Amino acid sequence: MSMTTMLSPSTRGDTLPAVTATARPYHHGNLRPALLAAAERALARGGELSLRELAREIGVSHAAPRRHFPDKQALLDALALDGFERLGREMAAAVEPGGAFREDLRALARAYVRFATEHAALLELMYAGKHVPGADALREAADRAFAAPLELFTGAFERGEIAADDGMGAAMVTWSSFHGLAAMANSGMTGDAPLDPLVDLAVDQLLDGLRPR
Repeated sequence: MSMTTMLSPSTRGDTLPAVTATARPYHHGNLRPALLAAAERALARGGELSLRELAREIGVSHAAPRRHFPDKQALLDALALDGFERLGREMAAAVEPGGAFREDLRALARAYVRFATEHAALLELMYAGKHVPGADALREAADRAFAAPLELFTGAFERGEIAADDGMGAAMVTWSSFHGLAAMANSGMTGDAPLDPLVDLAVDQLLDGLRPR
């Protein structure tokens, strides 16, 4: 998948022409979350994203968004950060405390693939944004988001349930399979096939291969 130029993390600024007075209100009870939600919808549509258009969509003056985001890039960075936080919460909630490794991995993988297919454009922005120089906050958010699967694999290694160096390598290889499955679904390669059974099959085949001999 490739993002358009206007959504690239390298795109900076959001030049706004002068406007005449407007009747739209400046204040909004939940302006920041409303802007993030509107921005994600714009990403999903693949259309032009500008602070002016987002302000018009949620019914506030064109100047109101700058209370939270000085330019478009600040909004995109905040959206990516929010995405990692949401993904992390969903994956952490999928794990059953004290549960079996295989079942927990299935639940984590399902949560990830569901997020990756329901928020494909957002996930692309998240991954692209964390590689931009100076994006320390995004990289830290990504580390927090994937703490649950890493902890799961580390525990499985320590219990002798998987054959791996320390669990990190196994986690990366395994997660790349789940990400690839989500990418295939987003491109239509999986057709109408339900994803949960495909995820479960991937988990079973991967764990059978990782089982100590």
